[in-house]
Amino acid sequence: MVTPETTVGQVLLARIEAQAVVLAGLDDAVRADEPDAVHRMRVACRRLRSALRTFRRLFTPGATDELAAGLRWLGAALGGARDREVLAGRLVAEARELPAECGPRRVADALERWGEADYRQVWPEVLAALDDPRRRALGEALAALLADPPLRPRAARGALPELSRIAAREQRRTAERVRTALAAAPEDRDLALHEARKAAKRARYAGETAAPVAGARADRYAQRMKAVQEVLGEHQDAVVAATALAANAATGGEPFGYGVLYARQLVTQEGARRRLPDVWRRAGGRKLPRFG
Repeated sequence: MVTPETTVGQVLLARIEAQAVVLAGLDDAVRADEPDAVHRMRVACRRLRSALRTFRRLFTPGATDELAAGLRWLGAALGGARDREVLAGRLVAEARELPAECGPRRVADALERWGEADYRQVWPEVLAALDDPRRRALGEALAALLADPPLRPRAARGALPELSRIAAREQRRTAERVRTALAAAPEDRDLALHEARKAAKRARYAGETAAPVAGARADRYAQRMKAVQEVLGEHQDAVVAATALAANAATGGEPFGYGVLYARQLVTQEGARRRLPDVWRRAGGRKLPRFG
């Protein structure tokens, strides 16, 4: 429960500690390739890195740069396997729903074989990252930060006013990117929408950080930013899927089925773009970041 004495620094360190515990506990599960383990470790990296970036003004300048770089490195090492896992799962599921004349079982089987081969090709990168000295150094750096936090005096400010201010800043940042994406030329639109998605995710994480002390208001903020992130994620997933289908249509053995799936990705992209303004309208209200 928040009190007048609760500081924004305390809230931030609690967030970092919670995610550091998650990260530290996943190595064995990732090595065993347990379901969702790579995803959970990657999300922990993202949440930690987002906390360091979003609240960077609370830290001594430069004090967390090396840690942030380490989190970026580990997240990228995990990303190849996770992205391929998600992509293959999405396409196989969609293939199974194709009309009979497309040969849904054959298309799904072909995509499953492709996805498995692609996943296994990058899996050694995940294991190499876990064995890399940088992985141990990352855990040690997180422990050192929590043991002796390099916080500036402003971290002693009251939690709710600072968390509200930071959430409002992240909301404005996301709004700017959404506006840019909606106005972008077709050749620039996919990248602009992807950048808006990243901003919405960072705003969502800011809301999650505030939720333990700000309660329902921060939860509402996080959920509405998550809705923006999800519609933009749907668009990005369809962009990636369309690219993969086009690249593999000639060698996948089912060009007709791949072509039908490709067309569906274009429809999904268009649908996500149409829904974005309404989803953003609910997330862009001026009162939404007022937690106190």
